[in-house]
Amino acid sequence: MNRRKQHDRKHASVRLIGVASGIGAQDPGCEKGAWAIKHSHWMHRLAEVTEWSDLIYPRDGLDRWASLADLATRVGDEVVRTLEEGNFPVVLGGDHSCALGTWSGVARALNGRGPLGLLWIDAHMDSHIPETSASHAIHGMPLAALLGRGQHALVSLAGREAILRPEHVCLLAVRSYEEAEAELLNRLEVRVISQAEVLRRGLDTCLAEALLRIGTGTAGFGVSLDLDAIDPIQAPGVGSPEPAGLDAQRLVAALAPALADQRLLALEIAEYNPEHDRSQRTLRLIVDLLDQLVQQVGAHRKSKLAQGD
Repeated sequence: MNRRKQHDRKHASVRLIGVASGIGAQDPGCEKGAWAIKHSHWMHRLAEVTEWSDLIYPRDGLDRWASLADLATRVGDEVVRTLEEGNFPVVLGGDHSCALGTWSGVARALNGRGPLGLLWIDAHMDSHIPETSASHAIHGMPLAALLGRGQHALVSLAGREAILRPEHVCLLAVRSYEEAEAELLNRLEVRVISQAEVLRRGLDTCLAEALLRIGTGTAGFGVSLDLDAIDPIQAPGVGSPEPAGLDAQRLVAALAPALADQRLLALEIAEYNPEHDRSQRTLRLIVDLLDQLVQQVGAHRKSKLAQGD
């Protein structure tokens, strides 16, 4: 592996990896999300600064656990390939179980250089294990699996028992969860910043704390955004909306320091469900988010080039 090329984003393009799957969700309509994003006429704005990989679909003929493990492996392989080629991966779901592939892939690409930090922006904790989940929906379990808890086929995707260490993880904007999830994260000492805390302390302050946590003692970090973290008035096209969420544009502005940080290894946007969208409001928001995110990455690369770095 060419590690210099892998982590040099100065000349990298942004590769969009669409995961056309809803097998982990209670409402599988999000399986159409990546396709809808890719074929949106608004995406022409990003055509010169992004490239798409082939959409990744679940294979036929596998049971749910085997299908999810296979899907995660293929998503992870595409993330590894993207990083090895010096490009910046943006994974677009699909339900949030795509995170199993995204972050196991990033961990593999790090190849022992150090631990991975992760900012998980979500209305929910996604930290159930099969024994504590009433719905048994796998998109409510990926963070627990990444922390080494739950079904073995999921927690071993990167070839070890845990992809993430609790001290390198921070949740942001949580406002709906079950007691068992909160107990697990509390026992592991994972930092959870609730939406109530965001409103009390301010988004910029909370994000600064989160970035310090995920960036300390790590070889790099990622950001995983579940669209239900955003207020459903602005983003109705999700499967599990929760009221009183984040303001979309304030979130993107507050994320600017993370997006400009050379330690940022990948971005994930999950849970777009076009069946629940209204006047394509959420779809346009996703494209606007991608546009602003790509501009942040591109502006930083241009600045580094001007400095001759």
